[in-house]
Amino acid sequence: MEKLKIVAHVHFGREKRGKRRLLAGRAPQPERQMEQGNIPRLARLMALAIHFEGLLARGEVKDMAELARLGHVTRARITQIMNLRLLAADIQEALLDLPRTMKGRDRLQYRHVQPMTVTLSWGKQREMWAMLDGRFPAAADHKR
Repeated sequence: MEKLKIVAHVHFGREKRGKRRLLAGRAPQPERQMEQGNIPRLARLMALAIHFEGLLARGEVKDMAELARLGHVTRARITQIMNLRLLAADIQEALLDLPRTMKGRDRLQYRHVQPMTVTLSWGKQREMWAMLDGRFPAAADHKR
């Protein structure tokens, strides 16, 4: 009599409340590893300013006052966030590309960038951004 060999792939999965169960098939591979650290607040604010500008341009919100109401923040805070769009394009890109914060507080904060947002000249903004080199190495990595 011939021996019959059956091969099946199985794995342990989890049900509700963490109960383990034997399941048929290969275990699903994780889609990707999560990056360590937190996205800096300034990068998130920059992305938010870009998103808000799109909402306004598409007419999905009437004005910045409506954004403030929807976001449960003051109109002044919306203005601060939207002022990030007044920065030179390369500075905006650098803010979006800031490295993740591994522990503690973000070193580069809005208060460091705010004086640039009220400066009309992109050349002067770039000079001010360059001055952050010594104080914030992360900013120096993104200088153009």
